[in-house]
Amino acid sequence: MTPEFQKARRHLGGRDTVLKPLIRKVGPCTLVAAGDYFAILVRSIIAQQISTKAAKAIAERLQKALGRGGFRPNNILKADEATLRGAGLSANKQRSLLDLAEKCATNVVPLRHLPEMADEEVIDALIPVRGIGRWTAEMFLIFALGRRDVLPVDDYGLRTGVQRHYGLEELPKKAALTAIGEPWRPYRSIATWFIWRSLGDVPQSEK
Repeated sequence: MTPEFQKARRHLGGRDTVLKPLIRKVGPCTLVAAGDYFAILVRSIIAQQISTKAAKAIAERLQKALGRGGFRPNNILKADEATLRGAGLSANKQRSLLDLAEKCATNVVPLRHLPEMADEEVIDALIPVRGIGRWTAEMFLIFALGRRDVLPVDDYGLRTGVQRHYGLEELPKKAALTAIGEPWRPYRSIATWFIWRSLGDVPQSEK
C-alpha cells in the first residue's frame, strides 16, 4: 500500500466511525489511475445500460474492427456505420462515439490538458459530449485521472452502500450524502471506493 493510501486510511478511519471497520474488512485500496483517456471514455459510453459482460464483448469487437491503433478518434471517425453496427453498437451509441471522436480530434475536448484542469473544469469539458453526463465525467476523474476527492452523489452503488452502512431508512438524497461525505475530505474518492468494494462491486469504469 502506498503512503498516500495509508494516510487516507488513517484519515478516514479517524473521522468516520462507520468507515473504520469497513476499511479494515475491505483491505488495501487498489485504486489506480488508467492512462488511455480516449479509450476509457469510449468504454464508458459502450457500457451504459448494459451488463459488464456485454460491454466488454462489444468493446473487444469494436477495437478489433477498428484495426491498427484501436480506440483512436480518427479510427472511429473513419469507421462506417456497418462497422460500428457490426460491433454491436446501437444507433444512439454510434452517434455518441462519433461525437466524442470529433470533439477529441478537434480539441474541443482537450485530452492532453485534462490532467492539468480542476475537477469542475474537466466535468465542464466532458459533459457537452453526447452520451456523457456528470456521473460519467466523475468516474473519469476517479479512474482515469486519479482524483482523490470526488463524491459522485448520483452513483447508485454509493447511495446503496451509505444507506446500508449508515442505517438509513431510504437512499440518501444529494444533500444528505454530501453531508455524510464532508468528513471524508480530501479523500472522498477513496472513501467511495471502499463503500463500492464493501458491496462487492465497482463501476464499469474500473473493470
